[in-house]
Amino acid sequence: MCCESKRRFLLLYATQKGQAKAIAEEIWQQAGAHGFEADMHCISEMDKYNLETEKDPVVIVISTTGTGEPPDTARKFVKKIQDKALPPDHFAHLQYGLLGLGDSEYMFFCNGGRTVDRRLQELGAQHFYDTGLADDCVGLELVADPWIDGLWLALKEALQLQKEKEGMNNAVSPGLSSLSTAPRAVHELKLSSEVQNLKLEDEGARGSDTLSQKVGDINLVAPAKDTKPSLVHSVPPVSQSALNIPALPPEYIEVEFQDTLGENPHLSSLISEGTTFEVPVIRAVQLTREDAIKTALLLELDIADTAFEYQPGDAFCVICPNNVSEVEELLHLLGLSEKGDDFICVKVKRGTKKKGASRPQHIPERSTVKFILTWCLEIRAIPKKAFLRALVECTSDVGEKRRLQELCSRQGASDYIHFIRDSNVCLLDLLHAFPSCKPSLSLLIEHLPKLQARSYSVSSSNLYQPGRLCFVFNVVEFPAGPSRPVSRKGVCTGWLAELVASLLHASKNSLDTQGESSLIEKISIFPRPNNAFHLPVDPSVPFIMVGPGTGISPFIGFLQHRQKLREQHTDWEFGETWLFFGCRHQDRDYLFKQLRCFLENGTLTHLKVCFSRDSSTAEVAPPKYVQDVLRICAKEVARVLLKERGYFYVCGDKKHMADDVSDAIVDILSVEMEADKLEAMKVLAMLRETKRYLQDVWS
Repeated sequence: MCCESKRRFLLLYATQKGQAKAIAEEIWQQAGAHGFEADMHCISEMDKYNLETEKDPVVIVISTTGTGEPPDTARKFVKKIQDKALPPDHFAHLQYGLLGLGDSEYMFFCNGGRTVDRRLQELGAQHFYDTGLADDCVGLELVADPWIDGLWLALKEALQLQKEKEGMNNAVSPGLSSLSTAPRAVHELKLSSEVQNLKLEDEGARGSDTLSQKVGDINLVAPAKDTKPSLVHSVPPVSQSALNIPALPPEYIEVEFQDTLGENPHLSSLISEGTTFEVPVIRAVQLTREDAIKTALLLELDIADTAFEYQPGDAFCVICPNNVSEVEELLHLLGLSEKGDDFICVKVKRGTKKKGASRPQHIPERSTVKFILTWCLEIRAIPKKAFLRALVECTSDVGEKRRLQELCSRQGASDYIHFIRDSNVCLLDLLHAFPSCKPSLSLLIEHLPKLQARSYSVSSSNLYQPGRLCFVFNVVEFPAGPSRPVSRKGVCTGWLAELVASLLHASKNSLDTQGESSLIEKISIFPRPNNAFHLPVDPSVPFIMVGPGTGISPFIGFLQHRQKLREQHTDWEFGETWLFFGCRHQDRDYLFKQLRCFLENGTLTHLKVCFSRDSSTAEVAPPKYVQDVLRICAKEVARVLLKERGYFYVCGDKKHMADDVSDAIVDILSVEMEADKLEAMKVLAMLRETKRYLQDVWS
C-alpha cells in the first residue's frame, strides 16, 4: 500500500450539538491508517462538494434534533434533495453509507438520518454499506464503534468495484453491482471486527493505540481489597487487559493571554439560531408546597416591548450561564484562579494536524477566561472518549493514567457507560477523582461542547395575556453519588431559581401578587416555534390533553386561548375539551387548582385528575396515573379519536409517562374497535402520521 496513493471518499456530517462532527472527525483521523483520504465537510457547505457529480463513495454522519427533524446544519441540504422535480435516477451514480444518531427516548428515533437515507434511495442512490443507527440513550459508541470498524473493508470493496467497472467501460450496472456486494462486505466486516477483538495485541486496529500494562502497574489501579469496580478503580478482566484506545486527537487551539482590557461579547453573538430578546422577569410563583418532592416554579416575562411572537404550544429557549461556584472551582483546579478576569485571544494552533481546523463558532476570538467558562462551554457535559484520551496525556500519576486509558478503551466500554455516562459525570468530577490530571484551557475549548440554551414550553396565550409570556419548570436536582461528590441543581433551572429568589419571597403571601422587586432581573430568550403542537385550526374539533406534573404547562396556554376565543366569537361552534392531569399529592403539587375556573366557564368540558402518592380509604382504590384514568374513560376517548376525528396531545416525561399513555391508547383502540393490538397500533401510527396524536416530551 505504501506505493499507492491514498484512496479518496467524501465524508459529510450534519450536527446540532457537535456529536456527529466528533464522530466524523474520528473517521477522518482513522482513514489515513487504513489507506484512505477523507474529504470532510459539514453538509451545509454545499459549495465545497457536489453530490450530482460525485464519483467516489460518500459517508454521511447525521444527528436528529427537536421532534425528529434533521439538524439545523442539514436543513438546506434536505430541502434541496426533497425537491419533487428531481427524477428518480438523480443520484443513480451515488454510492453511500450513512450513520444516523438519535435517542430512543424520543418517538422519532434517528429520523434525521432516516429522512436523508430514504430520500437518497428514492433518488436512485445505492448503499455500499448498511445504514447504522446509534442510540444516545444507551451510548452512541455501541453502534458507532463497530460501524466504523466495518467501514474500511466496505470502502475497499466499493472502490475496487468502481475500479473494475471503469475498466469494463461501464458494462455492469452500477446499481446492481453495489447491491450485490454490500451484504457480503457487511458480513465480512462483522467477522473482521470479531477477529480484531480477539487479537488485542495487534497494533493499529481501527487506527487506535494498543497498550500493554504490567501486573505491577495494574496493582496501582486496582488494589486487591477493591472487589468491585468504580470510577477510579478497575478489576479483572479490564485491569489485566491490553487496551485498544482511540488515537490521540490532534491539538488545534492556542490560547494567548493579553494584558489589555476590554469588554466581553454580547450574549446575542453566541446564538446562531436567530434573534435574541433580553426581557424582564416580572413575576415568580412557587406552585408546589415546601414539602413537595419537586419544586415547581412559574415565571412571567414581559415581552410587550419586543417583537417576540408565539402561539400556545410553542417552545422558547433561555440562554443560561454555568453555575458561578462551579466556574470558580474549575478555575482553581486549572490553576487559573488569579486569571479569571484576564482577556485571552483564541486562535488555531500553527501546524496543527487537524483537518480544516477553525476556532469553534461558540468561542469568541477575544474574551475573558471566566466568560468562556461561564457562557460558552458546557462544563457539565459528559466527557466523550476522545476527551478522556486527551486527558490521559495531562495526567502524571501512573494509576490514574491507566484508569483513564481503560475508561476510553474498547475493553472498558462497560465501565465507561456505568461510571461516566449513566452516572452523569462531568469534568469537575473527573478532576476531583483524578487529581494529577491538569488539562489546559485550550484542551477544554477543543473538547467541551457549546453551552446549549435550554428549551421550555410556553404556558400562556398572547391573546389572553397580551405582552406576557409564562413558563413552568421543576428545579432539577442531581443527588450526590459514588462518582459525584456533591449534589447539584440543573444548570438553567438552578440559575433561574436563584435569579428570582427575591420575587419568590415577595409572592409568598398571594398567588395573585406581582411580586415586584426593586431589582428587575432580565433573561435572554429566543423563539423555537413548534410546527405541530398547536390547537386544531378548526375550533369545532374536540381534543384531549394529557399532562401530568409540569406537562400541564402548554395546556394552560391552550385553555387561556380557547377561553378568549369563546369570549370573542360567541357564534362559533367549539368542540369538547378533555384534560387528564396527575401529580403525587393533591395538597402539595396540584400545580393549577384554578383549572376549576376553566371547567366552570365552559372552556374545559372534562377535567380528570389523579394523585399517585395519596392514600385512600375507599373500597375501590382510585386510579393513580393518567394512563389508568384514560382506560376508565376508554369509550369517550375512542369516540373522540375515531368517530369525531379529534386530536390527542401528550406533554411530559417520556420514559415514565408518555410511553405508558401510548400503550393505554393502543389497548383502548383495540378493545373499542374489537381488533387485535397490531391493528390498533396501525391506527395509532395513522394518528401520529396525520398529526392528530402529538407529543411534547422530554427524558
